[in-house]
Amino acid sequence: MSSADDRFAIIAALDRYAECLDTRDWKGLADVFSQDVEIDFGVWRATDLDGVRKNISQFLDSCGPSQHLLGNYRITLDGDRAASRCYCRVMHFGKDEHAGKTYETWLEYSDQWVRGTAGWRSVSRVAKAMMQQGDPTLLGIPPDLKF
Repeated sequence: MSSADDRFAIIAALDRYAECLDTRDWKGLADVFSQDVEIDFGVWRATDLDGVRKNISQFLDSCGPSQHLLGNYRITLDGDRAASRCYCRVMHFGKDEHAGKTYETWLEYSDQWVRGTAGWRSVSRVAKAMMQQGDPTLLGIPPDLKF
């Protein structure tokens, strides 16, 4: 596999993450993360894939539609290991008692990747929130809690 193929495979995995979140395909996160992934989102942490699914779903299942847009991919390859950084801009829409409300966040994801028999999987992610606007309560986030 060429370095270009590896880069595209990692970008595809990152894009798969966005698709899984927006379609609420929690099982599909196995296409992105290793079983023992460690994630630090600031307001929550997880040390395995089940913990990631639990944390992400508790926020997104309580809101309406979302759109995760990723870009500015920066990938460094080192054999069967890689590091990536990318920006993520997310729009969330409220539902039920939060209908008509929105919450938008700008983040940067920093991942460590390992290539295995199933392809590239993130083994570590740190998410750094850069900006936010709107009403975080539509995700079940207390209004005074800042990312």
